[in-house]
Amino acid sequence: MSAHKVTSTQKQGSRMMTGAEIFVRCLIAEGVEVVFGYPGGATIGIYDALVDLSDIKHVLVRHEQGATHAAEGYAKATGKPGVVLVTSGPGATNTVTGIADAFMDSIPIVVFTGQVPLKLIGNDAFQEADIVGITRPITKHNYLVRDVRELTKTIKEAFFIATTGRPGPVLVDLPKDVMAQKGVFEYPEKVELRSYKPVTEGHPRQIKKAADLINAAKRPVLYVGGGVIQSDASDELRKLARTLQCPVTTTLHGLGAYPENDPLALGMLGMHGTWYSNVAVQYCDVLIAVGARFDDRVTGKVEAFAAEAKKIHIDIDPSAISKNVKVDVPIVGDVKSVLKKLIESIQPLETKDWLATIEQWKHEHPLRYRSGEAIRAQYVIQKLGEITGGNAIVVTDVGQHQMWTAQFFHWVHPRSHITSGGLGTMGFSLPAAMGASFGRQDLPVISISGDGGFQMNSQEMATIVEHKLPVKVFVINNGFLGMVRQWQELFWRRRYSHVGLHNPDFVKLAEAYGCTAYRVRQSSDVEEAIRKALAHKDGPVFVEFVVVQEDNVYPMIPAGQTVNEIIDVPEPVTKASDGAPEDALMTVAKGQHISTTKEIKQ
Repeated sequence: MSAHKVTSTQKQGSRMMTGAEIFVRCLIAEGVEVVFGYPGGATIGIYDALVDLSDIKHVLVRHEQGATHAAEGYAKATGKPGVVLVTSGPGATNTVTGIADAFMDSIPIVVFTGQVPLKLIGNDAFQEADIVGITRPITKHNYLVRDVRELTKTIKEAFFIATTGRPGPVLVDLPKDVMAQKGVFEYPEKVELRSYKPVTEGHPRQIKKAADLINAAKRPVLYVGGGVIQSDASDELRKLARTLQCPVTTTLHGLGAYPENDPLALGMLGMHGTWYSNVAVQYCDVLIAVGARFDDRVTGKVEAFAAEAKKIHIDIDPSAISKNVKVDVPIVGDVKSVLKKLIESIQPLETKDWLATIEQWKHEHPLRYRSGEAIRAQYVIQKLGEITGGNAIVVTDVGQHQMWTAQFFHWVHPRSHITSGGLGTMGFSLPAAMGASFGRQDLPVISISGDGGFQMNSQEMATIVEHKLPVKVFVINNGFLGMVRQWQELFWRRRYSHVGLHNPDFVKLAEAYGCTAYRVRQSSDVEEAIRKALAHKDGPVFVEFVVVQEDNVYPMIPAGQTVNEIIDVPEPVTKASDGAPEDALMTVAKGQHISTTKEIKQ
């Protein structure tokens, strides 16, 4: 039976079937195409039912954490909910990090966990864990199904909650005996939850207040978060920005919501955002926050953040409004709906002088990095952006390479940037890229990891190879836990405590999994290596870039500080730790790439 052949309205008459069979039919009714999972004793009945009842693709991961990250990657790339199925006890607890990651980043996933029989719950039975209690703080909602008659209603609610309002993870715990109980499959048409009714339409009076503020602005800035992408509101955002002639800066999760080849784009703001985006926010008179949550990596010292600006905040989650920064005009509602109404009430602004000032800042403080024969991670990312033209889905891990990718890749499409932001989960990239590849075949999927993060879930190379997914796996190897080393250098007197890595031979490791792999050591070979990887279509390809060991992400605003303490690329440029002479300072503006010709003193 095809996963697309049963609709939510179709009933199976009065034929009795097991809870496991009902469960599978619920997934079919929800249109689930892919499930990431790992079987065990508590879910063996479900896995048996999967054989006969559905052509839903089940992906056998090599670790349950990989399953949750894969579901996240699938959800982020497609806009559809990711689905996870694991067994009880350690199978369930291994999903906790991925669930917390999805919760922090508002990613819709539904996690189904096996559980010991009802009569054994609380008896310390084999492979028992109170996964409902464990995940209560990190899910939008979770359930323990106690009767097979509750199953269809519960699953319908789980998908509804995960995908509406501010998206997030929902967990459903399935006791083994409930899955063996007999019942009738009848899937609900709709969901009615008295305590959960997300507001999607912004209040007209608040929208008018926002429009009045915007129409009087002289130095406006649009501050855009992941909510724009989740709401599929990129078109409305572009129309608003271009009508107003208002500059746009994005959060880490907002990258791609606004094309960075547009003159109004400022790139990312925050701790490692562009110098000019941070300064523009600091000196704007009206800050329009759209689908963003004013997190600490953006605001730094809250009291000083855009202190003179009137602030408008559009978000579907009422709990996010004024949570971190007090705003003047809150608008609770779906971003797409609110922007459509707001566009009707705004008028073109006279921002010529403001934009000219920002252009001058861009000229004076562009993104820069040192260059030479030894490879710089920034150069790898820059070349990847140039070669793909932004037409790729890039999935990063966590650390220095994550920030360099945010800075130096040219983001032009929504859902092209996938990363772990709020939780900052190392080991995210490889399984998330795998999930994205199952969901999207229209663009190349590229996983970028550091040598530390890659090893946290490297076992999913086996899954990627098994399914011959054309994922391009790039590992930036600097022999360090790079971001921690950077902080130790800058703020802990260069006392490098337990950040050096003794790595395996990554190429041999990838080849052992059956993956085509090669290593790059010189800058002159980077472009050819990237083109070769992108041209490889027969399964995955692995590329290790051996980069300069001690390199820092700039600009940088120290934690809890203000834009006044921003650290730009230091000069004069010194030799890299590998002894390679540095012969130029590379200047990279969004949309152009310039190598300065001035001589840099050693």
